[in-house]
Amino acid sequence: MTLKKNLTSILEAAVKTLQSEGIVPAGFDLAKIKIDYPDYGRGDYATGLALQTGKLAGKNPMEMAEAIKSEIEKKKPENIERIEIAAPGFLNFFVSEKFLLEELEKILKEKKDYGRGKKNNKTVLVEYSSVNIAKPFGVGHLRSTIIGQAVYNLYGFLGWKTIGVNHLGDWGMQYGKLSYQLFEKKLKGVSSKEAAEILNGLTIADLEKIYVEFHREAESNPEMTDCARQWFGKLEQGDKLAKMIWHACLKISLKEFKRIYDLLGVKIDYAIGESFYLDKTAAVIEEAKEKGLAKESQGALIFEYPNESLPPAMFLKSNETSTYFSRDLAAIKYRIKRWHPDLFVYEIGSEQSLHVRQFFSAAELLGWAGKEQLVHIGHGLYRTAEGKFSTRKGQTIHLEEVLNEAVVRAEKLISGPGQNKDFKAKEKTQIAGMVGVGAIKYNDLSQHYSKEIIFDWDKMLNLKGNSGPYLQYAIARCQSLINKAKSWQKPGFCQLSLASEERAVLGLLFKFPEIVAEAARTFSPNLLCNFAYELAQKYNLFYEKLPILNAEEKEQKIFRLALTKATAQILKNSLGLLGIGAPKRM
Repeated sequence: MTLKKNLTSILEAAVKTLQSEGIVPAGFDLAKIKIDYPDYGRGDYATGLALQTGKLAGKNPMEMAEAIKSEIEKKKPENIERIEIAAPGFLNFFVSEKFLLEELEKILKEKKDYGRGKKNNKTVLVEYSSVNIAKPFGVGHLRSTIIGQAVYNLYGFLGWKTIGVNHLGDWGMQYGKLSYQLFEKKLKGVSSKEAAEILNGLTIADLEKIYVEFHREAESNPEMTDCARQWFGKLEQGDKLAKMIWHACLKISLKEFKRIYDLLGVKIDYAIGESFYLDKTAAVIEEAKEKGLAKESQGALIFEYPNESLPPAMFLKSNETSTYFSRDLAAIKYRIKRWHPDLFVYEIGSEQSLHVRQFFSAAELLGWAGKEQLVHIGHGLYRTAEGKFSTRKGQTIHLEEVLNEAVVRAEKLISGPGQNKDFKAKEKTQIAGMVGVGAIKYNDLSQHYSKEIIFDWDKMLNLKGNSGPYLQYAIARCQSLINKAKSWQKPGFCQLSLASEERAVLGLLFKFPEIVAEAARTFSPNLLCNFAYELAQKYNLFYEKLPILNAEEKEQKIFRLALTKATAQILKNSLGLLGIGAPKRM
């Protein structure tokens, strides 16, 4: 149990006692107790509980704070050195230096496992990336991919069994459009063997060009859409040529996706396309009929929600073809049967929120999962100043272009004034790749997932300030100091008198497990980014103010090197959970 969690339990017990004495109203909800991290110098933890309860009871918050403090001190954790009351009614908690130094030793001993949770027999399934085949990886795919991976990493670190699923968009009208256009432009009148050779020679860029061409031509020839619909019908009916085209698109796409995932350092456990669930939708529909949740409407089959709480969702179109809705429900049922998840996390753009609410609610009504088990991380989208990127209009900014540009800028950064000049070519390339890709990832992950991001090269590729490279450089600086020290010995902390800069770093290090737990609970990797950035800032201030290798006393040098090692470790742990590498030097 973390100190913050322990403190929360003690506050809950104090409130219950004060409720029994009539000091705090019985109706106060214990779930509203909140502990925050105040600014440095105002304690390690703070709560406005006295303000909340005082207002409810019609009492002076300062008097209520005194009552709460008095009750807490009866069961105060030994790790809390003192409690102070600050106007207009805050309770500030100061952690003992003894506890901080014990945690420092623990970090140095446990290293990458500091804060790691024990296996808890719980399973989380995270659906993320979920790209459409036959299209290049656009920058718009980045958010789902790296946010989902970070959430997956966080839960795995906390002891959950993690299942990562890439729900490939490999079915739908877009394949009718591609099939029509490919047939008209390249395959008409050729033999099956020639068609196979032509398809095998296509690239992902060719498929994108063909898709854009279709929409451009369809603007002046609307009949093309009906032709595309017919081609998709052929695919659903198993037409040989339509299936050949579809398989070629899938093969080309999977090869391309693997290449991009390798660049990003992302590996997803399972890639399962929508087409996999086609033969599983019938059982779902039959179950919905049996439970009175499916109904015919204008030739289609719909899912109706009680009291019209949501708009009806379409199970089957009037031509009896399946829909995203029916396939997504079939996917949930399959996942329950195969993996028995305790928690389902879907990392899908916020623009799909209605669809997600519809199939989540349907899963609840069908009795498959409880509301608390189904989570939607609805990320905001990358946009141009004019609006959303559109593959149809050829406006997609390819993710690889962004990554390549980031690496080029990173290479200039590590070759700039004041930087190492003795990098070998291979090492320089590796570091530039780690820094460039890390900059792109951090820029995204450091912002709350719900936020929309306007695509801006300068902002996205800023390698200074609150950025991935800033944290990577802090780690490299720590490592350089450790290397220069040459020898290392276990510190003794008995006689230390901490400077404020040292205390500030110590006061952050031990909070790492708490931040990881909160980031996972709220599905917010940005909390871990904020923590790591603050730690790097506090360490850099310590580095600038206090001598380390040239400390006046041997004990100071040993302790400050220990603080340096621990800082580097926690920063590496943080970046690792975010999927960002840390070069040994920059």
